[in-house]
Order: sequence, then structure tokens, then C-alpha cells
Amino acid sequence: MYDGEPNQGMRCIHDILSKFSDSISFREFDVRGKSEIPEIRDFDLFISTGGPGNPLEGDGVWDLKYNDFLDQVWIWNQNHSQKKYLLLICHSFQMACKHFGLGEITKRKSTSFGVMTVHKTPDGMQDDLLQNLDNPFWAVDSRDFQVVQPNPRKFKHLGSKIIALEKIRNHVEYERAIMAIRFSDEIVGTQFHPEADPVSFLEHLKKPMVKEKIIELKGKAKFREMLENLVDESKIYRTNETLIPNFLQQSLWKIKAGQAPSFI
Repeated sequence: MYDGEPNQGMRCIHDILSKFSDSISFREFDVRGKSEIPEIRDFDLFISTGGPGNPLEGDGVWDLKYNDFLDQVWIWNQNHSQKKYLLLICHSFQMACKHFGLGEITKRKSTSFGVMTVHKTPDGMQDDLLQNLDNPFWAVDSRDFQVVQPNPRKFKHLGSKIIALEKIRNHVEYERAIMAIRFSDEIVGTQFHPEADPVSFLEHLKKPMVKEKIIELKGKAKFREMLENLVDESKIYRTNETLIPNFLQQSLWKIKAGQAPSFI
């Protein structure tokens, strides 16, 4: 979903997948650049990445194919005992929320960027995806858009649950953004970047334009605080080493219990 834009996200995901090399093989699809969409029946697991730009916009080709992909995964899981498992990250998460009607996608008044606290909801406290993470836990946030105004009727109809919310900001009146949703037993998504590691984030902060923008928006003290948060092993290290591995381990266990081959 990166649309050809340079990023560290795929390196991070590759690093995580390498720890499961005995259990899985994988293939990449260029969804936005080449309108490539995987054939549902050929794969057991899907990770749909973040990416740049407005999640409400597409070219009328790849975005329609992607929405159809979401429907195909959902319909497959309603009609087959051997399920398909999907993790949605940031841009993909926003698109899925819009597609399923779970909330409104709005542009933030300012970019949210940095190492932030994310708060589990009561449902999130029980969700396996967030096992072994503190409450609140820390994650990399990078977004100009947000999911807000959850639709209770849609949540009830689909059986979906909000499992994490944006950090508490007592000094502002804005609604807290939805940071993670359990769409179904097999589909889950996060607004933040669970794949991010300190190396990837530091590489991003090294870019002069990024550094200047952060200092302009947040100040030098906030920039130094971001750097300090990166080296704290209880923060994004913990999330990077926990959340996506949780998704993979739990999904693989269910797949193997059904005697299905494991591909991603």
C-alpha cells in the first residue's frame, strides 16, 4: 500500500516474518502501484500495510479491487471452516473502517507523529492481539487522518469491537481517535504502526525535512523526547516484538489446528 514511496515499513515486516521462516513463506503484492490483489483461496494470512495519502481517495481501479478483497475475506470466513486471517495497518485500517461503515474518516487538524501511548479498552484488555502489552502501551503513530465517530449499529451488526483508543488528551476537546479494532475473530487492524522499530523510526527522523517539521510543530524538547523514547526497551521495542508476532502465532495455531498449509 506504499504507492512506490520509500519507507522502512516493509523492512520491519520482513524482519518479523524472518522469525517465522520455519512456518511460513510469503509473497508481496503492489496494491496501489500495480493494482495487484492476492487470490483469497491461495493464502491463509494477509498483512495489509500502511501508506501515504488520503484513505478516502483512489484511482477507481486499485481501491475498488481492494474493497472487493476485503469483502472476499469476510465472505470466505462466513462460509468456510478454514478461515483466512487479516491484519490491517494504518492506511489499510482506515480504508477498512470506511468500507465496513464502522466510523468516519476525518483529516486531523495537525499531523500525529511520534512515539505515543495507546490505551486498551475493556475489550482490548481481553483481546489476544494485545497480550503481553502494558496498558497503556507505546507505539509509533504517523497519520494525517483518523477514524472517529464509531457507528454502534454497524459494530453490533458485524460483531466488531474497539480494542484501543488514542492517548488521553485532557487539554483538548477533540474526540479520541480509534486506534485498533477487532473486526471479527479473524480480522483485526491498528491505526498505529506495530511493525515499526527504533531503526526505522530513526531513519525517518534523520531526514532534514522531517526533523525540521517536527521541531516546527512540536519544538526541540518534544523532538529530544522522541529520541529518548526510541531507546527505551519498554516502549516501541515491546510493541514491535509483541503485536504482529501475536497475530502470526495465534493465526498459525488456528490454521494448523485445521490442518491447512501456512502461507502469507
